Order: sequence, then C-alpha cells, then structure tokens
Amino acid sequence: MRFQNLDLDTLRTLVVATDLGGYSQAAKRLGRSPSAISLQMKRLQEDVGVPLFRKSGRGLALTEAGEMTLRTGRRMLALNDDLVEAVRGSALAGQVRLGVSQDFADTVLPAVLGRFVRLYPHVVVEVRIEGNAALADAAEHGQIDVALVVGHAHRPSAQVFGELEVGWIAGRGFAPASGQALPLVLLGPQCAFRKAAISQLDAAGIPWRVAATSPSLAGLWASAAGGLGITVRSRLALPETLVWRRHLFGLPALEPFPVTLLTQPHANSPSVERLRAIMGEEVAAALPTPTRRRKRAAAPRGQDVA
Repeated sequence: MRFQNLDLDTLRTLVVATDLGGYSQAAKRLGRSPSAISLQMKRLQEDVGVPLFRKSGRGLALTEAGEMTLRTGRRMLALNDDLVEAVRGSALAGQVRLGVSQDFADTVLPAVLGRFVRLYPHVVVEVRIEGNAALADAAEHGQIDVALVVGHAHRPSAQVFGELEVGWIAGRGFAPASGQALPLVLLGPQCAFRKAAISQLDAAGIPWRVAATSPSLAGLWASAAGGLGITVRSRLALPETLVWRRHLFGLPALEPFPVTLLTQPHANSPSVERLRAIMGEEVAAALPTPTRRRKRAAAPRGQDVA
C-alpha cells in the first residue's frame, strides 16, 4: 500500500476556511487569493482520493469524509504546533502572572494551563481568579501580566476575542409565582450582569426582589438550583440542574458582553506572548458556536463587568 502524506499547510487552510465560513474569509486571514485557497482544497481532495465537498445552495459544505478530514486535521495540526512550540520553548523561562474571571475558571483555565505548562515547563505561572473589574485594574497597574475578563473592552490594552450571550437562568423545576415580585439570585452590586438584569426588568415594568446574593458563581448556581429565584449569566460552565434561555418566562432579552484579554503595559516577554496566543485559541474553542460566529455588536464598549 502506498501512503499519501498530506500537506499540513493545506489542512490548516481547510480548518481556517471552515472556521471563518468560506474561501474569501480564509484568503484574507492567510494573505492569499480565493483562487489559491480553492486550488489547495482541490489538491487536498485529490490527495485523500474521495469527495470532501458537496454543493449546498450557492456554496459548498463538507461531506462525511470532509468532516472526518477536518476533525483529524485539527488533531494533526495541534500535534504539529505543540511539537514546534515544545522545541522552541524548551529554553523559555521566567514568570507569568495570569488573571481569569470566574466565568472562565472551569472552562478555559484548565485547558490553558494544561497546554502552557506542558510546552513551557521552566516558566513559573501564578494564577489569580477574581472579579472582572478587579482583574482589569490589576492588569492596568502591572500587578498581573494577562487578564481574561468579561467586558472592559474600552481599556487601552483590550483585545476582544468574541462575545458571550447573556440569558436568564433558573432551576429546572422553578416557576415564578403569579402576581408576586420576581425573585432574583445575584452577585454583588458592582456586577454588570446584575445591573443589566435590573435595568431590563425596570424598563419592562416587571417588579422584582433580591432573594439571594453570593460572592461566587458556585453560590449563585446553588441558590438558583435550589429554587430561590432566577439569575442572569452566560451559558459557560452552566450546571445541568439549571436552564438557560434568552427569553425565559417571557422576560426581556439582554445584550451580549465582550470577552476581553487585557495585558499590562510592559508585559512583552515571549512567555506572555505565548500565553496570550494559547488563551485566544482556548477561548475560541470554549465560546458557544452562535456567539463565536456572530459579528460583534450591541454591547457598549464602556459596559464593564465586575
């Protein structure tokens, strides 16, 4: 049997074109012409020997073999990139200070730390998990090197990675009592999710009361699951005991919030740059698909999250 060696550059083009939604978008990202991208895809199909694409309306979609190629191609590229980074980073040393808000502590953080520590074993990592506003201030004041937060897109070093859809959350058996104020389960007064929820309810003329407050998401989830009331947040790390809907119980929808990476002004070491790159990749993988692919809009740039 004669083995066919697939070109990694072509596989990377397939992944980029799929993630961005077409050849034109991939061409802009990769600095090539759409015809060059199309030619690469044709060659990839010839190399594997089976159809990878099928017509779908005016465009193309992946066949079953194409989906398999995409999935395996991602793993091949990840192994390639990890090998290159491991070799290049074997001499990388120093220290990085990372801040992550509670929204990403259970989802993005483990993947980021797992990759970074494996690739750069000689770099000392310090992690700080705190509220969004505190982390944003810490990055600006040089107390941490990189901070992944929700909101704060107006800050000078902000790099917006995407958006988080915000919705109403309640326990699966919860139902608001008719004729009574809506019970809310919330974080502290500085939380912008809390402020957005109250603002929307007031604008709609819906009476409400604070049934429970918590300094942590764990307390928020427990109170909601226990039936004390409803809360508002994204779907990230949502427990199975809770239900998330944008219009739960007919309540008004809330605007999305930007996902932002902040870097302290003088953090320009190779370790920080690699950490930023890994965090960008892991955030993109963690965000729900509809949020990742919709153009950024709606959330005011000055809308911060505590």
